[in-house]
Amino acid sequence: MKGFLEDANYSIGLLDEGATLADVIDNCIYEHTHTGKRAFYVGDLGKLVKKNIQWQNVMAPIKPFYPVRCNSTPGVLEILGTLGVGFACSSKSEMALVQDLGISPENIIYTNPCKQASQIKYAAKAGINIMTCDNDIELKKIARNHPNAKLLLHIATEDITADEEMNMKFGTTLKNCRHLMECAKELGVQIVGVKFHVSGSCKELQTYIHAISDARCVFDMAEEFGFKMNMLDIGGGFTGSELQLEEVNRVIRPLLDVYFPKESGVNVIAEPGFYYVSSAFTLAVNIIAKKTAEYDKLLPSGVEQTRNDDEPVFTYYINDGVYGSFASKLSEKLNTIPEVHKKYKEDEPLFASSLWGPSCDELDLIVENCLLPELSVGDWLIFDNMGSGTLGEQSTFNDYQRPLIYYMMSFSDWDEMQDAGIASDTLMKNFFFVPSCIQLSPEDRFSTAA
Repeated sequence: MKGFLEDANYSIGLLDEGATLADVIDNCIYEHTHTGKRAFYVGDLGKLVKKNIQWQNVMAPIKPFYPVRCNSTPGVLEILGTLGVGFACSSKSEMALVQDLGISPENIIYTNPCKQASQIKYAAKAGINIMTCDNDIELKKIARNHPNAKLLLHIATEDITADEEMNMKFGTTLKNCRHLMECAKELGVQIVGVKFHVSGSCKELQTYIHAISDARCVFDMAEEFGFKMNMLDIGGGFTGSELQLEEVNRVIRPLLDVYFPKESGVNVIAEPGFYYVSSAFTLAVNIIAKKTAEYDKLLPSGVEQTRNDDEPVFTYYINDGVYGSFASKLSEKLNTIPEVHKKYKEDEPLFASSLWGPSCDELDLIVENCLLPELSVGDWLIFDNMGSGTLGEQSTFNDYQRPLIYYMMSFSDWDEMQDAGIASDTLMKNFFFVPSCIQLSPEDRFSTAA
């Protein structure tokens, strides 16, 4: 076992200045080629440190609460916990996982919009009081099972440029907020704040202006009922781009200063998940089967047809799919393109190709059409930006082997953590030195720490 969720321990390789992440991937592929071609991740935990510094520089004093469902691997959770990030949990298992790291209940919020009664009881027993709510049925359920709960009313946002149906799936209206407050008053449940969420696909930043204005209306409404509100959760939707982060900050900062100034005592938080982890993980997969068909003109959009009809189209099957690391492909477009690991000539011909997972299920389509040089069974493909989605989750495909996870961090990033005084003794025990001249072995270099 190497760095999986259920591991009590894991290892983080410290790379010296002569080693790169590409070197790590090369060495891992070399070892896997000889020991068993299993898919694997390489996680650069130093990127989490950089993202947190970026967040503090741009978004402070808005405190980040990381959604555990994005990536629940132990290296990620412990690094973020060490950095002082809070956690947004959607299940009992996520709450327990975070608490095992020693995170205080005050730094955990329970955000599942459809909570099980047993899990509400667990939160009550664990002292996790802050949770979200957007309807009266949920409110009554919380009142029965968690009398000390402190609720954030989840309000809907209006984003005409994103998927309206998905955007309106959760969250209540301003009109219904009054009804919920009346119910909460009768049930003796505390309402302490408001939450909203703007989709990362939203291109119209005016949505934030409307959402913050609506939140202010809810705060004013709460005063009528005697609720003392002290928290505003602006949700997630942060893509990881520094430009997007700065644009969001530019839009929301003036409004927050007016509607929720420092002297108001309102703590503003956010839920950046994809932002932290997506770019930190790279996935390497192996081609396990290959089929050839006649050219059927299925070229990517914008690519001119310059080939003869008798040129082949290749279908490749890889050892990971939508029942594993590509689960998000079932509901959204893949945001990364495959890179061929082996070297090939610049003038080597490219062929229309598709990539499928190992299940042979018609849904297990990863990339419908791309241009690749002709590959062979046993070749490797690399996918960047794979840190958000299914890491830490169990697969529903019976024979699926979860990818190994190798954690890395550069010495410079480690030094930044030490200089900031946030490198705990517990975390330090997980590090080992990886000199650039030594071949990295999964057994000797990446095994679980003793």
